[in-house]
Amino acid sequence: MNAIVALIPVSIALLIAGAIAFFWAVDHGQFDDMETPGLLPLEDDGAGPAAHNAPPRCAGRE
Repeated sequence: MNAIVALIPVSIALLIAGAIAFFWAVDHGQFDDMETPGLLPLEDDGAGPAAHNAPPRCAGRE
């Protein structure tokens, strides 16, 4: 019984903190663009080793 009396206020405090964090993130535009971050790894920007005309480095050799 003592554990429930202690855990209920803790859970309410965590709920309030989570709600504040969620509304802060919405207010600061964290959820405005949900599509672009998932597509960024698929872009071919030519930043690989072949684009710089450098041979690939082997492990252990410098």
